[in-house]
Formats: sequence, structure tokens, C-alpha cells
Amino acid sequence: MRRFASCGRHRRRLAGAALAGALLAACQQAPTTGRQQLILVPESQDTQMGLQAYQQILDESRIATNPELDRRVQEVGRRIAAVSPHPEWDWQFTLIEDDEPNAFALPGGKVGVHTGLFQVAENDAQLAAVIGHEVAHAIARHGAERMSQGILAQLGTAAVGIGTGNAAYAEIAAQAATLGIILPYSRTQEAEADHIGVFYMAEAGYDPRAAIALWRNFESFGGARPPEFLSTHPAPGSRIEELEALMPEALEVYRARGGGSG
Repeated sequence: MRRFASCGRHRRRLAGAALAGALLAACQQAPTTGRQQLILVPESQDTQMGLQAYQQILDESRIATNPELDRRVQEVGRRIAAVSPHPEWDWQFTLIEDDEPNAFALPGGKVGVHTGLFQVAENDAQLAAVIGHEVAHAIARHGAERMSQGILAQLGTAAVGIGTGNAAYAEIAAQAATLGIILPYSRTQEAEADHIGVFYMAEAGYDPRAAIALWRNFESFGGARPPEFLSTHPAPGSRIEELEALMPEALEVYRARGGGSG
């Protein structure tokens, strides 16, 4: 009996060592910010998943037919993608007929922009703030990072259920994981996309101060918002404060690329 128990402990140690090695190999650094990331999903896999999800969204959406708005989205998207670390990706920017002022990015460089965004994005520089943010999500592989966090959260929840033999404890653990890990992590990613994106727009020749103006527009636009600690997105006021702190450096980049000095 002791021998079998010892073998079991040995196998657990080996499994733990293998897991630790896999986690160490999955550690990466986010571009620009240098934040440590844990990404368990191979890039080829999340790119394929992103393409499939993008196609499904397009199949279920109405593609906008406004040629002027589409031209603006394509032009700004092209300029932002060109200064990103991966201009060679198969970038696609699609204008979707939807009154919600929103945009999204999927792994591999697939970006959707709602027509409703033009209710708050008053010019191309403000549009560049949004597209820069979305391109940053794709470049930083935030989708794969969130999938990896979900994988770890599910493993942890399963372990609690097995260890306690109590489904209620597992449910509590799942809720705690959502509030304590998944949502705050998403807010971190959103703030990071703001950070990276403001430099992309500056490098592409768009005045980074437009990002602050954009979020002031969002703040004025209003609408029901969940409390910030329960949201995957920082409140506009928080985003404005972070962007203001980055602005001196972003303006240096903008001016170095030939932007105005005013």
C-alpha cells in the first residue's frame, strides 16, 4: 500500500513539474508595456479560431454599404496595421451596420467597426484611437490570453470540486474566479490596448490627443453602464486619466513622425 501511495505521489510530482514547465514555456511579454502574459494557446490555433469567429459574425451581421464610412475605416485601418509589429498579417477591417457605438478585434488581425461608432468618433483621428486600440488587442494576443485564463480557471474550479466533494464550493470558486481573475484581467487588457493603441495611432500620424477627446465623447454619450468592478471595460474617466499620463510620450512619437507641434 505504501509503495502504491509513493508511486502516486511521484506521478503527481512529475505531473506538477510538467505543468510548471508548460506554464513557464507559455510566459510571454506584451508589446510596448512589457507586461508578463501567460498564453497556452499556439498562435496558429487562435488565428484560426479568430478567422472562424470573424466569418460567423459577418454571416450573422449586416455589412454596411456606406462607401465613405467604409473608405475611412479601410484607410485608418491600413495605416494603423502598417505601423504595427505585424503588418504582414491578413488584416481585415469590416464596417458593420449596427447602431451600438462599438468595435471589436479577433485573433489574427480581424477587426469589425460598427456604424454606430461614428456617433462618438467625430473625425479620423478619433477613429484611429478606436482602431489602434483594436489592433493592439490583436497584436498583444489578448484573445489567446483570455482563453488561457479561462482554461486555468476551469482547471482550478474542477480541482475544488474534486477536493471538497461539494458542488456548492465549486460554484463559489467559479464565481470568485470570474470576479477576482477573469473580469479584472479583462480590464487590464483594455487599459493595455489603450496604452499600446495610442502609440500606434501616433506612429501612423494621428494626433494621440484625439484618444482623450474620444473618451470624453463616450462619457457624454451616456447610457447604462455596469459598475466598473463588474465590467470588462474601464470607465471612460479611468481611461482618460491613463491616457493623459501617456500623452507627453505619445506626443513625442507623433511629432517625430511629422505631426503638428501645437
